[in-house]
Amino acid sequence: MRDNQLPGRSPVHATEAMAATSHPAATLAAIDMLRTGGNAVDAAITAAAVLGVVEPHSTSIGGDCFALYSPGGGDVIAINGSGKAPAAAEVGWFQEKNLTLIDFQSPHAVVVPGCIAAWQKLSNDYGQKDLDACLQPAIKLAESGYPVYSVIASAWARNAEKLMADENSRQIFLPNGKAPNAGDLHHQLALAKTLRLIADRGAVGFYEGEAAERMVDYLRGKGGLHTMDDFATTEADYVDPISTNYRGYEIVECPPNGQGIIALEIFNILRGYDLRSLDPLGIERLHLEAEATRLAFRDREAFLADPTQAEVPVDHLLSDDYAEDLRRIIDTEKAMPELPAPGETSHADTVYLSVVDEHRNAISFINSIFHSFGSGLLDAQTGVLFNNRGASFAIDPSHPNCIAPRKRPMHTIIPGMMKENGRPVMPFGVMGGHYQPVGHVHFATNILDYDMDVQEALDAPRVFAFANQLQVERGIKPEVAEGLRSLGHDVVQADAALGGGQAIRINWETGVLTGGSDPRKDGCALGY
Repeated sequence: MRDNQLPGRSPVHATEAMAATSHPAATLAAIDMLRTGGNAVDAAITAAAVLGVVEPHSTSIGGDCFALYSPGGGDVIAINGSGKAPAAAEVGWFQEKNLTLIDFQSPHAVVVPGCIAAWQKLSNDYGQKDLDACLQPAIKLAESGYPVYSVIASAWARNAEKLMADENSRQIFLPNGKAPNAGDLHHQLALAKTLRLIADRGAVGFYEGEAAERMVDYLRGKGGLHTMDDFATTEADYVDPISTNYRGYEIVECPPNGQGIIALEIFNILRGYDLRSLDPLGIERLHLEAEATRLAFRDREAFLADPTQAEVPVDHLLSDDYAEDLRRIIDTEKAMPELPAPGETSHADTVYLSVVDEHRNAISFINSIFHSFGSGLLDAQTGVLFNNRGASFAIDPSHPNCIAPRKRPMHTIIPGMMKENGRPVMPFGVMGGHYQPVGHVHFATNILDYDMDVQEALDAPRVFAFANQLQVERGIKPEVAEGLRSLGHDVVQADAALGGGQAIRINWETGVLTGGSDPRKDGCALGY
Protein backbone atom coordinates (compact mmCIF):
# COMPACT_ATOMS: atom_id res chain seq x y z
CA MET A 1 0.00 0.00 0.00
CA ARG A 2 1.34 3.42 -0.92
CA ASP A 3 2.53 5.97 1.60
CA ASN A 4 -0.11 8.68 1.24
CA GLN A 5 2.27 11.30 2.58
CA LEU A 6 4.15 10.97 -0.70
CA PRO A 7 2.98 11.97 -4.20
CA GLY A 8 0.76 9.45 -5.90
CA ARG A 9 -2.85 8.40 -6.07
CA SER A 10 -5.01 5.45 -5.18
CA PRO A 11 -6.33 2.98 -7.73
CA VAL A 12 -9.97 3.32 -8.76
CA HIS A 13 -12.52 0.74 -7.62
CA ALA A 14 -15.96 -0.05 -9.08
CA THR A 15 -18.40 -2.94 -9.39
CA GLU A 16 -20.25 -2.41 -12.67
CA ALA A 17 -17.83 -1.22 -15.36
CA MET A 18 -14.60 0.68 -15.81
CA ALA A 19 -12.47 2.43 -18.43
CA ALA A 20 -8.86 3.60 -18.20
CA THR A 21 -7.29 5.78 -20.90
CA SER A 22 -4.55 8.37 -21.30
CA HIS A 23 -7.00 11.32 -21.45
CA PRO A 24 -9.96 12.24 -19.22
CA ALA A 25 -12.17 13.11 -22.20
CA ALA A 26 -11.63 9.65 -23.66
CA THR A 27 -12.24 7.90 -20.34
CA LEU A 28 -15.45 9.90 -19.83
CA ALA A 29 -16.65 9.16 -23.38
CA ALA A 30 -16.06 5.45 -22.77
CA ILE A 31 -17.99 5.58 -19.48
CA ASP A 32 -20.86 7.44 -21.18
CA MET A 33 -20.97 4.75 -23.86
CA LEU A 34 -21.08 2.02 -21.22
CA ARG A 35 -23.83 3.77 -19.27
CA THR A 36 -26.01 4.16 -22.35
CA GLY A 37 -25.98 0.50 -23.36
CA GLY A 38 -22.69 0.09 -25.16
CA ASN A 39 -20.31 -2.71 -24.29
CA ALA A 40 -16.53 -2.83 -23.84
CA VAL A 41 -15.90 -2.91 -27.59
CA ASP A 42 -18.10 0.12 -28.23
CA ALA A 43 -16.46 1.99 -25.37
CA ALA A 44 -12.94 1.17 -26.60
CA ILE A 45 -13.68 2.38 -30.13
CA THR A 46 -15.31 5.51 -28.74
CA ALA A 47 -12.28 6.25 -26.57
CA ALA A 48 -9.80 5.56 -29.38
CA ALA A 49 -11.66 7.92 -31.71
CA VAL A 50 -11.65 10.66 -29.07
CA LEU A 51 -7.93 10.14 -28.44
CA GLY A 52 -7.31 10.56 -32.17
CA VAL A 53 -8.69 14.07 -31.79
CA VAL A 54 -7.52 15.26 -28.38
CA GLU A 55 -4.13 13.48 -28.29
CA PRO A 56 -3.00 14.02 -31.90
CA HIS A 57 0.69 13.40 -31.30
CA SER A 58 -0.11 9.83 -30.22
CA THR A 59 -2.79 8.54 -32.55
CA SER A 60 -5.02 9.27 -35.51
CA ILE A 61 -7.41 7.56 -37.89
CA GLY A 62 -4.35 7.60 -40.14
CA GLY A 63 -2.77 4.93 -37.93
CA ASP A 64 -3.02 1.32 -36.80
CA CYS A 65 -4.43 -0.71 -33.95
CA PHE A 66 -4.27 -4.08 -32.22
CA ALA A 67 -6.68 -5.46 -29.63
CA LEU A 68 -7.20 -8.43 -27.35
CA TYR A 69 -10.84 -9.07 -26.47
CA SER A 70 -12.39 -11.53 -24.06
CA PRO A 71 -16.18 -11.72 -24.23
CA GLY A 72 -17.62 -12.43 -20.80
CA GLY A 73 -14.50 -14.09 -19.45
CA GLY A 74 -14.15 -16.41 -22.43
CA ASP A 75 -11.28 -17.12 -24.78
CA VAL A 76 -9.16 -14.17 -25.86
CA ILE A 77 -9.68 -12.97 -29.43
CA ALA A 78 -6.86 -11.05 -31.11
CA ILE A 79 -7.23 -8.62 -33.99
CA ASN A 80 -4.44 -7.15 -36.12
CA GLY A 81 -5.38 -3.76 -37.52
CA SER A 82 -1.90 -2.78 -38.65
CA GLY A 83 -1.50 -1.31 -42.12
CA LYS A 84 0.39 -2.64 -45.11
CA ALA A 85 2.85 -1.20 -47.58
CA PRO A 86 1.45 -0.23 -51.00
CA ALA A 87 1.35 -2.92 -53.69
CA ALA A 88 4.03 -1.02 -55.62
CA ALA A 89 6.50 -1.03 -52.71
CA GLU A 90 9.02 -3.43 -54.26
CA VAL A 91 12.42 -3.40 -52.61
CA GLY A 92 14.03 -3.00 -56.03
CA TRP A 93 12.28 0.35 -56.47
CA PHE A 94 14.02 1.66 -53.33
CA GLN A 95 17.37 0.12 -54.29
CA GLU A 96 17.25 1.77 -57.71
CA LYS A 97 16.96 5.11 -55.95
CA ASN A 98 19.92 4.23 -53.70
CA LEU A 99 17.79 4.35 -50.56
CA THR A 100 19.18 2.35 -47.65
CA LEU A 101 16.45 3.28 -45.18
CA ILE A 102 13.01 4.88 -45.16
CA ASP A 103 12.95 8.37 -43.71
CA PHE A 104 10.51 8.81 -40.83
CA GLN A 105 8.92 11.87 -42.48
CA SER A 106 8.79 10.39 -45.97
CA PRO A 107 5.54 9.34 -47.70
CA HIS A 108 7.19 5.92 -48.04
CA ALA A 109 6.98 5.63 -44.25
CA VAL A 110 3.18 5.78 -44.50
CA VAL A 111 1.51 2.37 -44.55
CA VAL A 112 -2.16 2.29 -45.50
CA PRO A 113 -3.99 3.08 -42.23
CA GLY A 114 -5.51 -0.02 -40.69
CA CYS A 115 -7.34 1.16 -37.58
CA ILE A 116 -10.67 2.06 -39.21
CA ALA A 117 -10.88 -1.42 -40.73
CA ALA A 118 -10.26 -2.93 -37.29
CA TRP A 119 -12.79 -0.66 -35.60
CA GLN A 120 -15.42 -1.62 -38.15
CA LYS A 121 -14.71 -5.34 -37.86
CA LEU A 122 -14.83 -5.30 -34.05
CA SER A 123 -17.99 -3.19 -34.10
CA ASN A 124 -19.75 -5.50 -36.56
CA ASP A 125 -18.77 -8.70 -34.78
CA TYR A 126 -18.83 -7.78 -31.11
CA GLY A 127 -20.30 -4.30 -30.56
CA GLN A 128 -23.73 -3.42 -29.24
CA LYS A 129 -23.86 -0.01 -30.91
CA ASP A 130 -22.90 0.88 -34.47
CA LEU A 131 -19.81 2.78 -35.51
CA ASP A 132 -21.88 5.95 -35.95
CA ALA A 133 -22.66 6.08 -32.23
CA CYS A 134 -19.05 5.37 -31.30
CA LEU A 135 -17.72 8.28 -33.36
CA GLN A 136 -20.11 10.99 -32.17
CA PRO A 137 -18.05 12.17 -29.15
CA ALA A 138 -14.92 12.51 -31.30
CA ILE A 139 -16.86 14.42 -33.97
CA LYS A 140 -18.22 16.85 -31.38
CA LEU A 141 -14.78 17.51 -29.89
CA ALA A 142 -13.16 18.02 -33.30
CA GLU A 143 -15.90 20.47 -34.32
CA SER A 144 -16.49 22.33 -31.06
CA GLY A 145 -12.91 22.28 -29.86
CA TYR A 146 -11.08 20.73 -26.92
CA PRO A 147 -8.68 22.14 -24.34
CA VAL A 148 -5.11 20.92 -24.72
CA TYR A 149 -3.83 19.03 -21.68
CA SER A 150 -0.45 19.57 -20.04
CA VAL A 151 1.51 16.45 -21.06
CA ILE A 152 0.13 16.72 -24.59
CA ALA A 153 1.08 20.41 -24.79
CA SER A 154 4.64 19.54 -23.83
CA ALA A 155 4.88 16.84 -26.52
CA TRP A 156 3.28 19.20 -29.04
CA ALA A 157 5.89 21.88 -28.38
CA ARG A 158 8.77 19.38 -28.69
CA ASN A 159 7.53 18.49 -32.18
CA ALA A 160 6.99 22.00 -33.52
CA GLU A 161 9.95 21.78 -35.89
CA LYS A 162 8.65 18.52 -37.33
CA LEU A 163 5.20 20.00 -37.87
CA MET A 164 6.70 23.05 -39.56
CA ALA A 165 8.06 20.80 -42.32
CA ASP A 166 4.59 20.12 -43.77
CA GLU A 167 2.39 23.06 -44.74
CA ASN A 168 -0.83 21.30 -43.81
CA SER A 169 0.44 20.13 -40.42
CA ARG A 170 1.73 23.61 -39.78
CA GLN A 171 -1.68 25.16 -40.45
CA ILE A 172 -3.64 22.65 -38.35
CA PHE A 173 -1.27 21.96 -35.48
CA LEU A 174 0.66 25.21 -35.18
CA PRO A 175 -2.08 27.86 -35.10
CA ASN A 176 -0.57 31.34 -34.98
CA GLY A 177 2.78 29.74 -35.80
CA LYS A 178 3.30 27.87 -32.54
CA ALA A 179 2.13 24.85 -30.60
CA PRO A 180 -0.89 25.42 -28.35
CA ASN A 181 -0.28 25.93 -24.68
CA ALA A 182 -1.93 23.84 -21.99
CA GLY A 183 -5.50 25.05 -21.64
CA ASP A 184 -5.71 26.47 -25.17
CA LEU A 185 -8.71 25.43 -27.26
CA HIS A 186 -7.95 23.55 -30.48
CA HIS A 187 -10.19 22.46 -33.37
CA GLN A 188 -9.85 19.95 -36.22
CA LEU A 189 -12.73 20.78 -38.56
CA ALA A 190 -11.55 18.80 -41.60
CA LEU A 191 -11.04 15.72 -39.42
CA ALA A 192 -14.57 16.16 -38.03
CA LYS A 193 -15.96 15.99 -41.58
CA THR A 194 -14.06 12.77 -42.29
CA LEU A 195 -15.20 11.23 -39.02
CA ARG A 196 -18.77 12.17 -39.91
CA LEU A 197 -18.33 10.53 -43.31
CA ILE A 198 -17.15 7.32 -41.63
CA ALA A 199 -20.05 7.53 -39.17
CA ASP A 200 -22.49 7.79 -42.09
CA ARG A 201 -20.94 5.20 -44.42
CA GLY A 202 -18.80 3.00 -42.20
CA ALA A 203 -15.24 2.02 -43.10
CA VAL A 204 -16.06 2.24 -46.80
CA GLY A 205 -16.35 6.00 -46.29
CA PHE A 206 -12.67 6.04 -45.41
CA TYR A 207 -11.22 3.43 -47.78
CA GLU A 208 -13.25 4.21 -50.89
CA GLY A 209 -14.73 7.27 -52.55
CA GLU A 210 -13.91 10.91 -52.04
CA ALA A 211 -11.93 10.64 -48.79
CA ALA A 212 -9.69 7.89 -50.14
CA GLU A 213 -9.16 9.81 -53.40
CA ARG A 214 -8.04 12.86 -51.49
CA MET A 215 -5.65 10.92 -49.26
CA VAL A 216 -4.15 9.03 -52.19
CA ASP A 217 -3.74 12.23 -54.22
CA TYR A 218 -2.01 13.87 -51.28
CA LEU A 219 0.39 10.98 -50.65
CA ARG A 220 1.18 10.55 -54.34
CA GLY A 221 1.77 14.28 -54.58
CA LYS A 222 4.46 13.82 -51.95
CA GLY A 223 6.01 10.98 -53.98
CA GLY A 224 4.23 8.04 -52.34
CA LEU A 225 3.33 4.79 -54.13
CA HIS A 226 -0.19 4.51 -52.69
CA THR A 227 -3.21 3.75 -54.89
CA MET A 228 -6.98 3.62 -54.47
CA ASP A 229 -6.77 -0.17 -54.65
CA ASP A 230 -4.34 -0.22 -51.71
CA PHE A 231 -6.96 1.56 -49.64
CA ALA A 232 -9.97 -0.37 -50.94
CA THR A 233 -8.41 -3.77 -50.19
CA THR A 234 -7.36 -2.93 -46.62
CA GLU A 235 -8.66 -5.38 -44.03
CA ALA A 236 -8.07 -6.19 -40.39
CA ASP A 237 -7.39 -9.82 -39.50
CA TYR A 238 -8.25 -12.02 -36.56
CA VAL A 239 -5.10 -13.83 -35.47
CA ASP A 240 -4.23 -16.49 -32.91
CA PRO A 241 -2.90 -14.93 -29.69
CA ILE A 242 0.35 -16.17 -28.16
CA SER A 243 1.11 -16.55 -24.47
CA THR A 244 3.44 -17.74 -21.76
CA ASN A 245 3.11 -18.63 -18.09
CA TYR A 246 4.58 -16.40 -15.40
CA ARG A 247 4.14 -17.17 -11.69
CA GLY A 248 0.97 -19.15 -12.40
CA TYR A 249 -0.61 -16.48 -14.62
CA GLU A 250 -0.96 -16.65 -18.39
CA ILE A 251 0.33 -13.54 -20.14
CA VAL A 252 -1.39 -13.15 -23.52
CA GLU A 253 -0.12 -11.05 -26.44
CA CYS A 254 -0.87 -10.54 -30.12
CA PRO A 255 1.46 -12.54 -32.40
CA PRO A 256 3.98 -11.08 -34.87
CA ASN A 257 4.16 -8.72 -36.73
CA GLY A 258 3.72 -7.08 -33.31
CA GLN A 259 6.44 -7.25 -30.68
CA GLY A 260 4.32 -8.98 -28.04
CA ILE A 261 6.55 -12.01 -28.56
CA ILE A 262 9.45 -9.93 -27.23
CA ALA A 263 7.58 -9.22 -24.00
CA LEU A 264 6.92 -12.95 -23.62
CA GLU A 265 10.58 -13.75 -24.24
CA ILE A 266 11.59 -11.36 -21.44
CA PHE A 267 9.00 -12.92 -19.12
CA ASN A 268 10.43 -16.35 -19.92
CA ILE A 269 13.96 -15.26 -19.08
CA LEU A 270 13.01 -13.54 -15.82
CA ARG A 271 10.83 -16.34 -14.46
CA GLY A 272 14.02 -18.28 -13.83
CA TYR A 273 15.08 -15.74 -11.17
CA ASP A 274 13.67 -15.09 -7.71
CA LEU A 275 12.76 -11.46 -8.30
CA ARG A 276 10.66 -11.37 -5.13
CA SER A 277 13.85 -11.61 -3.06
CA LEU A 278 15.28 -8.52 -4.77
CA ASP A 279 14.58 -4.83 -4.13
CA PRO A 280 11.99 -3.80 -6.75
CA LEU A 281 13.99 -0.63 -7.46
CA GLY A 282 17.40 -2.07 -6.67
CA ILE A 283 20.46 -2.74 -8.78
CA GLU A 284 20.01 -6.51 -9.03
CA ARG A 285 16.42 -6.49 -10.30
CA LEU A 286 16.99 -3.67 -12.80
CA HIS A 287 20.20 -5.30 -14.06
CA LEU A 288 18.40 -8.58 -14.77
CA GLU A 289 15.57 -6.73 -16.53
CA ALA A 290 18.07 -4.79 -18.64
CA GLU A 291 20.06 -7.88 -19.67
CA ALA A 292 16.90 -9.83 -20.55
CA THR A 293 15.75 -6.83 -22.59
CA ARG A 294 19.02 -6.65 -24.50
CA LEU A 295 18.82 -10.32 -25.48
CA ALA A 296 15.16 -10.15 -26.48
CA PHE A 297 15.61 -6.97 -28.51
CA ARG A 298 18.55 -8.55 -30.29
CA ASP A 299 16.11 -11.24 -31.44
CA ARG A 300 13.52 -8.60 -32.32
CA GLU A 301 15.88 -6.91 -34.75
CA ALA A 302 16.79 -10.22 -36.35
CA PHE A 303 13.48 -12.07 -36.62
CA LEU A 304 10.37 -9.93 -36.13
CA ALA A 305 8.40 -9.45 -39.34
CA ASP A 306 5.07 -10.11 -41.05
CA PRO A 307 4.63 -13.89 -40.62
CA THR A 308 2.58 -14.10 -43.83
CA GLN A 309 5.66 -13.07 -45.81
CA ALA A 310 8.58 -14.21 -43.65
CA GLU A 311 9.38 -17.05 -41.29
CA VAL A 312 9.23 -15.94 -37.65
CA PRO A 313 10.45 -18.71 -35.28
CA VAL A 314 7.77 -18.13 -32.63
CA ASP A 315 7.93 -21.59 -31.05
CA HIS A 316 11.71 -21.49 -30.75
CA LEU A 317 11.84 -17.99 -29.28
CA LEU A 318 9.21 -18.88 -26.66
CA SER A 319 10.53 -22.32 -25.75
CA ASP A 320 11.64 -23.14 -22.21
CA ASP A 321 14.96 -24.46 -23.50
CA TYR A 322 15.70 -21.21 -25.30
CA ALA A 323 14.87 -19.15 -22.19
CA GLU A 324 17.22 -21.33 -20.13
CA ASP A 325 19.98 -20.89 -22.70
CA LEU A 326 19.54 -17.12 -22.58
CA ARG A 327 19.74 -17.13 -18.79
CA ARG A 328 23.11 -18.88 -19.06
CA ILE A 329 24.38 -15.91 -21.07
CA ILE A 330 23.43 -13.42 -18.35
CA ASP A 331 26.01 -12.62 -15.67
CA THR A 332 24.39 -11.28 -12.49
CA GLU A 333 27.62 -9.43 -11.65
CA LYS A 334 28.21 -7.50 -14.86
CA ALA A 335 26.59 -6.35 -18.08
CA MET A 336 27.31 -8.30 -21.26
CA PRO A 337 30.05 -6.43 -23.13
CA GLU A 338 28.83 -7.96 -26.40
CA LEU A 339 25.71 -9.87 -27.37
CA PRO A 340 25.91 -13.27 -29.08
CA ALA A 341 24.49 -13.54 -32.57
CA PRO A 342 20.66 -13.47 -32.76
CA GLY A 343 18.99 -16.80 -32.19
CA GLU A 344 22.15 -18.46 -30.94
CA THR A 345 22.09 -20.22 -27.59
CA SER A 346 24.93 -20.78 -25.16
CA HIS A 347 25.98 -24.32 -25.87
CA ALA A 348 29.37 -23.73 -24.27
CA ASP A 349 9.21 -0.91 -29.20
CA THR A 350 0.94 5.38 -28.83
CA VAL A 351 -2.35 5.40 -26.98
CA TYR A 352 -3.41 2.45 -24.91
CA LEU A 353 -6.72 1.87 -23.14
CA SER A 354 -8.53 -0.80 -21.12
CA VAL A 355 -12.28 -1.33 -20.71
CA VAL A 356 -14.28 -3.88 -18.72
CA ASP A 357 -18.08 -3.76 -18.86
CA GLU A 358 -20.86 -5.05 -16.60
CA HIS A 359 -20.91 -8.41 -18.40
CA ARG A 360 -17.14 -8.69 -17.86
CA ASN A 361 -16.35 -8.29 -21.51
CA ALA A 362 -12.75 -7.11 -21.30
CA ILE A 363 -10.73 -5.39 -24.01
CA SER A 364 -7.10 -4.39 -24.21
CA PHE A 365 -6.82 -1.86 -27.04
CA ILE A 366 -3.97 0.12 -28.57
CA ASN A 367 -3.95 2.68 -31.39
CA SER A 368 -0.88 4.40 -32.83
CA ILE A 369 0.77 6.49 -35.52
CA PHE A 370 4.27 5.42 -34.29
CA HIS A 371 6.46 8.50 -33.70
CA SER A 372 5.05 11.68 -32.21
CA PHE A 373 2.69 13.11 -34.86
CA GLY A 374 3.57 10.11 -37.03
CA SER A 375 5.07 11.12 -40.35
CA GLY A 376 4.11 14.73 -39.78
CA LEU A 377 2.24 14.53 -43.10
CA LEU A 378 -1.39 15.64 -43.05
CA ASP A 379 -3.97 15.82 -45.81
CA ALA A 380 -5.68 19.18 -45.32
CA GLN A 381 -8.91 18.14 -47.07
CA THR A 382 -9.59 15.13 -44.86
CA GLY A 383 -7.68 16.25 -41.78
CA VAL A 384 -5.99 12.83 -41.62
CA LEU A 385 -2.54 12.78 -40.03
CA PHE A 386 -0.60 9.81 -41.38
CA ASN A 387 1.50 7.23 -39.54
CA ASN A 388 5.16 6.56 -40.24
CA ARG A 389 5.10 2.87 -39.38
CA GLY A 390 6.73 1.92 -42.71
CA ALA A 391 10.00 3.44 -41.52
CA SER A 392 10.42 0.20 -39.55
CA PHE A 393 10.94 -1.74 -42.79
CA ALA A 394 14.44 -2.76 -43.82
CA ILE A 395 15.65 -2.23 -47.37
CA ASP A 396 17.56 -5.49 -47.51
CA PRO A 397 16.16 -8.48 -49.42
CA SER A 398 17.86 -10.88 -47.01
CA HIS A 399 16.13 -9.43 -43.93
CA PRO A 400 12.74 -10.88 -42.85
CA ASN A 401 11.43 -7.34 -42.27
CA CYS A 402 12.37 -6.15 -45.76
CA ILE A 403 9.76 -3.95 -47.40
CA ALA A 404 7.51 -5.75 -49.89
CA PRO A 405 4.12 -5.26 -51.55
CA ARG A 406 1.16 -5.48 -49.16
CA LYS A 407 3.46 -6.42 -46.29
CA ARG A 408 3.03 -5.33 -42.69
CA PRO A 409 6.14 -3.93 -40.97
CA MET A 410 7.54 -5.00 -37.64
CA HIS A 411 5.26 -3.30 -35.13
CA THR A 412 5.91 -1.89 -31.68
CA ILE A 413 2.36 -1.46 -30.36
CA ILE A 414 1.08 -4.32 -28.19
CA PRO A 415 -1.98 -4.82 -25.99
CA GLY A 416 -1.65 -7.26 -23.12
CA MET A 417 -4.05 -9.52 -21.21
CA MET A 418 -3.39 -11.44 -18.00
CA LYS A 419 -5.33 -14.65 -17.31
CA GLU A 420 -5.71 -16.82 -14.23
CA ASN A 421 -7.44 -20.22 -14.16
CA GLY A 422 -8.50 -19.75 -17.77
CA ARG A 423 -10.23 -16.40 -17.25
CA PRO A 424 -8.94 -12.90 -18.02
CA VAL A 425 -8.09 -11.01 -14.85
CA MET A 426 -6.47 -7.90 -16.29
CA PRO A 427 -6.36 -6.12 -19.64
CA PHE A 428 -3.20 -4.01 -19.49
CA GLY A 429 -0.76 -2.14 -21.64
CA VAL A 430 2.17 0.25 -21.48
CA MET A 431 2.60 2.46 -24.54
CA GLY A 432 5.87 4.09 -25.48
CA GLY A 433 7.19 2.87 -28.83
CA HIS A 434 10.10 0.48 -28.45
CA TYR A 435 9.71 0.45 -24.66
CA GLN A 436 6.38 -1.38 -24.71
CA PRO A 437 7.46 -5.01 -24.19
CA VAL A 438 9.71 -3.93 -21.32
CA GLY A 439 6.84 -1.90 -19.91
CA HIS A 440 4.59 -4.96 -19.97
CA VAL A 441 7.18 -6.97 -18.06
CA HIS A 442 8.06 -4.25 -15.56
CA PHE A 443 4.40 -3.54 -14.80
CA ALA A 444 3.31 -7.18 -14.52
CA THR A 445 6.29 -8.23 -12.40
CA ASN A 446 5.63 -5.27 -10.10
CA ILE A 447 2.24 -6.87 -9.45
CA LEU A 448 3.13 -10.56 -9.48
CA ASP A 449 6.53 -10.45 -7.78
CA TYR A 450 6.12 -7.41 -5.51
CA ASP A 451 2.38 -7.37 -4.74
CA MET A 452 1.89 -3.78 -5.92
CA ASP A 453 -1.62 -2.63 -6.81
CA VAL A 454 -2.25 -1.55 -10.41
CA GLN A 455 -1.63 2.13 -9.70
CA GLU A 456 1.59 1.53 -7.75
CA ALA A 457 2.80 -0.78 -10.51
CA LEU A 458 2.23 1.95 -13.10
CA ASP A 459 3.73 4.69 -10.92
CA ALA A 460 6.98 2.84 -10.21
CA PRO A 461 10.16 4.29 -11.83
CA ARG A 462 11.46 2.61 -14.98
CA VAL A 463 14.67 1.84 -16.86
CA PHE A 464 15.09 0.84 -20.49
CA ALA A 465 18.07 -0.89 -22.10
CA PHE A 466 18.04 0.26 -25.73
CA ALA A 467 20.56 1.28 -28.39
CA ASN A 468 23.54 0.33 -26.20
CA GLN A 469 22.42 2.58 -23.36
CA LEU A 470 20.46 2.11 -20.15
CA GLN A 471 17.96 4.95 -19.88
CA VAL A 472 16.83 5.64 -16.30
CA GLU A 473 13.98 7.82 -15.13
CA ARG A 474 14.61 10.43 -12.43
CA GLY A 475 12.76 8.24 -9.94
CA ILE A 476 15.72 5.82 -9.91
CA LYS A 477 17.96 6.71 -6.97
CA PRO A 478 21.43 8.08 -7.90
CA GLU A 479 23.17 5.29 -5.97
CA VAL A 480 21.21 2.68 -7.93
CA ALA A 481 22.09 4.35 -11.23
CA GLU A 482 25.73 4.42 -10.18
CA GLY A 483 25.57 0.77 -9.19
CA LEU A 484 24.21 -0.15 -12.60
CA ARG A 485 27.00 1.88 -14.18
CA SER A 486 29.56 -0.05 -12.12
CA LEU A 487 28.20 -3.29 -13.63
CA GLY A 488 29.09 -2.00 -17.09
CA HIS A 489 25.84 -0.38 -18.21
CA ASP A 490 26.08 2.93 -20.09
CA VAL A 491 23.59 4.70 -17.83
CA VAL A 492 21.97 7.88 -19.16
CA GLN A 493 19.13 10.04 -17.91
CA ALA A 494 15.97 9.40 -19.95
CA ASP A 495 15.06 12.45 -22.02
CA ALA A 496 11.36 11.90 -21.34
CA ALA A 497 9.18 9.64 -19.23
CA LEU A 498 9.31 5.99 -20.32
CA GLY A 499 5.92 4.99 -21.64
CA GLY A 500 2.48 5.36 -20.14
CA GLY A 501 -0.01 2.66 -19.28
CA GLN A 502 -3.46 1.68 -18.12
CA ALA A 503 -4.84 -1.47 -16.51
CA ILE A 504 -8.03 -2.85 -14.99
CA ARG A 505 -7.87 -5.82 -12.63
CA ILE A 506 -10.93 -8.07 -12.34
CA ASN A 507 -11.76 -9.84 -9.10
CA TRP A 508 -14.15 -12.58 -10.20
CA GLU A 509 -14.99 -13.59 -6.62
CA THR A 510 -16.04 -10.17 -5.28
CA GLY A 511 -17.05 -8.56 -8.58
CA VAL A 512 -14.80 -5.55 -7.89
CA LEU A 513 -12.84 -3.86 -10.68
CA THR A 514 -9.62 -2.02 -9.81
CA GLY A 515 -8.12 0.36 -12.34
CA GLY A 516 -5.03 2.49 -12.71
CA SER A 517 -3.77 5.14 -15.12
CA ASP A 518 -0.17 6.18 -15.65
CA PRO A 519 0.87 9.55 -14.16
CA ARG A 520 3.22 9.99 -17.11
CA LYS A 521 0.14 10.86 -19.18
CA ASP A 522 -2.87 13.13 -18.66
CA GLY A 523 -5.39 10.33 -18.24
CA CYS A 524 -7.41 8.59 -15.58
CA ALA A 525 -9.41 5.50 -14.75
CA LEU A 526 -13.12 5.83 -13.96
CA GLY A 527 -15.74 3.30 -12.99
CA TYR A 528 -19.23 3.02 -11.58
